[in-house]
Amino acid sequence: MKKKISIFAILTTLAAITMHIINKIINYIATIDNLLKNSEENYYEWRFGNIHYKKSGSGQPILLIHDLNTYSSTNEWNKVIKYLSKTNTVYAIDLLGCGLSEKPNLTYTNYLYVQLVTDFIKHIIDEKSNIVVTGTSSSFVLMACANNKEMIDKIILVNPESIVELAKIPTKRTKILKFIINLPIVGTLVYNIIGTRKRIENLFINKYFYDPMKIEDSLINTYYESMHVGNANSKYLFSSIKGRYTNMNILHCLPNINNSIYILTGKALRDGELVAEQYKNYVPSIEIIPISKTKYLPQLEYPFALVEQINILFGIER
Repeated sequence: MKKKISIFAILTTLAAITMHIINKIINYIATIDNLLKNSEENYYEWRFGNIHYKKSGSGQPILLIHDLNTYSSTNEWNKVIKYLSKTNTVYAIDLLGCGLSEKPNLTYTNYLYVQLVTDFIKHIIDEKSNIVVTGTSSSFVLMACANNKEMIDKIILVNPESIVELAKIPTKRTKILKFIINLPIVGTLVYNIIGTRKRIENLFINKYFYDPMKIEDSLINTYYESMHVGNANSKYLFSSIKGRYTNMNILHCLPNINNSIYILTGKALRDGELVAEQYKNYVPSIEIIPISKTKYLPQLEYPFALVEQINILFGIER
């Protein structure tokens, strides 16, 4: 019995060492190009961790917020910033757990990001701001607006998440999945196996871009790096997303928002306009504008068309 226990202990140790080495190799390969770094390094010392952000231009502030997933970052807005900064002060942040922001080991919730948006506008921008936000992140921007209307002016939602999907709550199965991903070595390996470069490339081909020929290798590599930078600590956000802890039923807040809200949808995105109509059913004043020849990320595929709509909706004169 002692011999069997010793053999088991040795094999377990060897397996753990092997997985740890594999994790290190994957993270090294994913981040070797250092694509996220740039000359404009600004950090907001928030109570849950330092938040990386970009700032450029002058004029009325516009806050750009990327989609809530572990491979997104401020780079989602790079092509838009150069246009908008000619007329406005543009801020783009890496959400906690994403990009170059800190990635603490905690349970990430929708309300956590409501607080982040609120505090960032209050302490860094210090002025009533317009916001452009993508996907799932739209939910906590709307919640922040409902809680504090004085800080946020107009809001543009780019392909917001379905209200039905946002209302889904954690289950026993999703809680177990969150627990597994959060495990020190095994969970990191699971996260690295899920977060392959090929998976991200397939997302761009099937969901994010209308024209696959516009997808650049450097773009895929940047998203891949964002998912793994910081020793893959983005897995804590990933586990919270998979555990549905970042979801929030926003139906109770929508009728309380009096701000001007616009939804931009990729015309070629499946169910894009259908989801937009869900929001309009609860807030009839919402204006829906489809953008031709785009899917989920028009800011990367057709940035000029998106900027044109932002200028019109925010009343920006060029």
